[in-house]
Amino acid sequence: MKKNNVFKVVIVFCVVFAVILGSCGDEDNNDNNNGNNNNGNNGNGGINAEIEMISVPGGSFQMGNPDSSVGENDECPVHTVTLSAFSIGKYEVTQAQYQAVMGSNPASGYGVGGNYPVYKVRWYDALVFCNKLSITKGLTPAYRINNSTDPAVWGTVTTRSNTTWDAVEVVSGSNGYRLPTEAQWEYAAKGGNGSPGNYTYAGSNNIDDVAWYGNTWYFNSGSAHPVGTKAPNGLGLYDMSGNVEEWCWDWDGYYSSEAQTDPTGASAGTGRVSRGGNWSSATTYARSVCRSYYYPGDRGYNVGFRLVRP
Repeated sequence: MKKNNVFKVVIVFCVVFAVILGSCGDEDNNDNNNGNNNNGNNGNGGINAEIEMISVPGGSFQMGNPDSSVGENDECPVHTVTLSAFSIGKYEVTQAQYQAVMGSNPASGYGVGGNYPVYKVRWYDALVFCNKLSITKGLTPAYRINNSTDPAVWGTVTTRSNTTWDAVEVVSGSNGYRLPTEAQWEYAAKGGNGSPGNYTYAGSNNIDDVAWYGNTWYFNSGSAHPVGTKAPNGLGLYDMSGNVEEWCWDWDGYYSSEAQTDPTGASAGTGRVSRGGNWSSATTYARSVCRSYYYPGDRGYNVGFRLVRP
C-alpha cells in the first residue's frame, strides 16, 4: 500500500477484486502443496528447509531516490546509511520451504508449486517462520513476544493488528533468521558496497532482465513465477525487483536527512514496510528505491518475504 492516496484507493480496489476472485480470504488453501522444488526442501518438519544465503559485506550507500521526477515523496531525502555485514537469502522463501517449517502452504490461485515464492503470508506469519526455522537449525531465535522466543507459546497468529504482537522485540546478540530491515533490503538490491548503485532496478536498467511485473498500475491477470528464473543482481540475488513483494522489519515512516548506522526504521506506526515490485504491479514499483507498506495482519496475494541473518 502506497502512501499516495490515489494509489491507496487503487490498491484497496485491487485487493477487493482479488477477494472476489477468491484469492485473499483468511482461510489457508493447502490443497496444492506439491509441485517442483529445486532447493532441496521437503515437508519433514523443517529439517530440510535449507535457505541459501549470500554474504553481503558491510559498507555505506546512498539510500533513497535521487530522481525527484519519478516516485513519491516518502522515497526522499537521499541520505547516507552505513550497514554492518549480513547475509541475505539468495531467493525469496519458497512454498516448499514454508511448508516444511510451518506445515501448511497459504499460497493459492496465483502460482502454486514448491519452487514458487510463498505469498498470502502475514507479517506476523513471517515472525513465526523465522523463529521456528532458527530453533530447528539450532540458532538463537531473533524475535521475542511476551518475553518468549518460542512461537508455540505466542498463540494463534493474529489476523489483525495486535498490540502484543506489534511489541515484538529483536533479541540482542541473536544469530537466527529474521526479516531484513528496509535499509538492508535496499542496500542488497542496489548491489551492496562498491556497486554501481545507479541501476533503476535490482541489477539492471532493463526491467525485463530482472523482474516479473504487470503491464499496468492496477490489478491484472497473471501469477507468480518459480524463483530464480530472471537474472540476478550484482550480489547474485534473484527477484528483488519483482516476483512477489517482500516484507521488511520496519514500521512505515518518513526518512531522516541525517546519516544513519544500521537503522531499523520508525519506532512505531500502523503498517510494516514491503519492498520490491511484484508480478501484478507496474514498473514504478519495481524500482529499488520504491517503498510500500501493508498492515501486519494483511495476507496479500502478491506479498511474500526473504530472510537475513547477522
